[in-house]
Amino acid sequence: MSAYLKKPEEEEGDPTSQANFLQIASEHIDFDWTIDFNAKLISGSATHTFVVKEDDVKEVIVDTQALDLGKIEVEGQDVDYTVDPKHPVMGSALHIPLPAGLKSGSKVTATIHYKTTKDCTALQFLAKEQTQGKTFPFLFSQCQPIYARSLAPLQDSPSVKTTYTAKVASILPALLSAIRVSPPSTGPAHDGKVIGKDVVTYTYKQPIPIPSYLIAIAAGNLRYKAFPKVEGKDWTSGIWAEPELIDAAYWEFEADTTRFLATEETIVPPYRFGVYDLLVLPPSFPYGGMENACISFLTPTLLAGDRTLVDVVVHELTHSWFGNGVTQAHSGHFWLNEGFTTYMERVLQKVLHSEAERGFSFLIGYKGLQDDLKLHQNQPKYQRLVIEFEKGEDPDDAYSRVPYDKGANFLLYLERLLGGLDIFLPYITDYVNTFMGKSITTWQWKDHLYGYFKKNGGDTKIKLLDSVDWNAWFFGEGLELPVKIEYDTTLAKQAYALAERWDAARSTSDLSEFKESDVESFNSNQQIVFLERLEGNYDALPSSHIDHLGELYHVSNTPNAEIRLRFYELALKDSPSDAAKRFAPVAAKWVVGDDGTGILKGRMKFCRPIFRAVNRVDKVLAVSTYKSAKESFHPIAQRMIEKVSCVWVACESVSDGLLIDLLSGSWFGVSAMEGRKM
Repeated sequence: MSAYLKKPEEEEGDPTSQANFLQIASEHIDFDWTIDFNAKLISGSATHTFVVKEDDVKEVIVDTQALDLGKIEVEGQDVDYTVDPKHPVMGSALHIPLPAGLKSGSKVTATIHYKTTKDCTALQFLAKEQTQGKTFPFLFSQCQPIYARSLAPLQDSPSVKTTYTAKVASILPALLSAIRVSPPSTGPAHDGKVIGKDVVTYTYKQPIPIPSYLIAIAAGNLRYKAFPKVEGKDWTSGIWAEPELIDAAYWEFEADTTRFLATEETIVPPYRFGVYDLLVLPPSFPYGGMENACISFLTPTLLAGDRTLVDVVVHELTHSWFGNGVTQAHSGHFWLNEGFTTYMERVLQKVLHSEAERGFSFLIGYKGLQDDLKLHQNQPKYQRLVIEFEKGEDPDDAYSRVPYDKGANFLLYLERLLGGLDIFLPYITDYVNTFMGKSITTWQWKDHLYGYFKKNGGDTKIKLLDSVDWNAWFFGEGLELPVKIEYDTTLAKQAYALAERWDAARSTSDLSEFKESDVESFNSNQQIVFLERLEGNYDALPSSHIDHLGELYHVSNTPNAEIRLRFYELALKDSPSDAAKRFAPVAAKWVVGDDGTGILKGRMKFCRPIFRAVNRVDKVLAVSTYKSAKESFHPIAQRMIEKVSCVWVACESVSDGLLIDLLSGSWFGVSAMEGRKM
């Protein structure tokens, strides 16, 4: 545990942005874009309306990265601008001169003409082979945490929230993190024009101020199906996907998405964004999900065919209040986004299911937290809940389960300390109402917490808050939480007991005691924990037992990717075994979609550990399988497989790759949630 690193009143700015938003800040942006799929770029302009915060400010500074800048106009007049040398993380600061004599509160407009380039980090252009339909290319953005500056010249900090409008000319249907104005979502695809040939201009508006990392775009051969309207609700909801997936995607999410959102509104203030859509991205999407405003981007691996993974949506839509609504001031306070969202998602688990389900989610999340705390033992700074980033430090270096699960456990601790959910949920509502639309620090949150319970509990509650070791929670390092927290283990005990039975039976060939009914009452999470327990806590089972378990419980051929991954990890644990040799080719075909489904497992949560496990059994098979499908994987996944999480580094001088044992990065457990979960 360390001392406080800085006093709250000393904290200003954003260590990952070069923008001067404390002097002058963007409040609205008009985008005018054209998507060029052949050149793999977006060209056009961004017109900012800036609000002056400091008298006589001489210039506005915005963040850019890998942009090809053209002319810039301020109040309609061309101006000379300067661009700083590139910083490896923050990019290049763009300096735009302003008219003299500007006063605080006044407004000024600036139009920046530009193109994205091949080095744009935010945009990923996918070849048609990387899509489900394999007919048209695809484009999607990923701007969190600080990549929006490579999509557009922006004051790229969560401290700056803007509204925006957009006109997007595209030969393929285009979606944005905003409300569609035209053509209507419910009309014919691509406004009835020829998809892939005719240019259609899509117009959008985002009337709610959002941080730059939530500006998002996707374009491809997409179809829309609206979910049934919920009586008494003004918002609408529906799903987008490629035509090959739209029916399956609709069935998977139709029964629960609007129910989840309506239920959440019984706990927190009403949903503000008007539209809540889902977009199922192509199989190469490397993450679990991204909570873009108005539309959550999702991995197709959630399409289990039995609705067992739909609870992921609870996390994504909860961001509408925590992150998209009340936002971290900068990445050092990331837990305000993800800790609150994970905590509230688990409150919803209790409301939608049971207290046992809530406790089970915390238990599963704690395993992921422990894994990532161990990962950062040589970087203890990243084990902290509040991180003091150096200027220009890459926040992705610290990305882990820590802000999610340490943050959620902190809030659970406070909930119990202060008297339970009946006491704590009214505080949560007041917190949202107080800070909705604002970007805040941990210190502002703490001040509000004290203020609320001073008013709603007096000295008794303040004494309880004073008993909290704030320093340990905010800046504590190591593998343990400051306070040991007990969870409801009802559901876990059943999974643990079944794993123990299998371990005890390893020396017998008579497996008749095991029945298909052993797991009939298990939900998908219990099945996952059962397999994880067997793989992680016991020696490898005999090959005959692996075969029987996979067939008896149908986990060797389940369409649920979460369960299938855990079975393959169990089957491949003992590399020289007969089971490992049999299942390695099966797992390799599964991960690249060569198993009859054609569905690539591009999500890094799946492809990284599978290639790693197959490589331990058969290096030649792992390399040849990856090489055959490499171009179908997202570029981010390619880099992670080759350089970090798998077991070889591609090397031009060695045709089949240089096989090197590497320590893998952390990957997240079943607790969904999300954001950019691998």
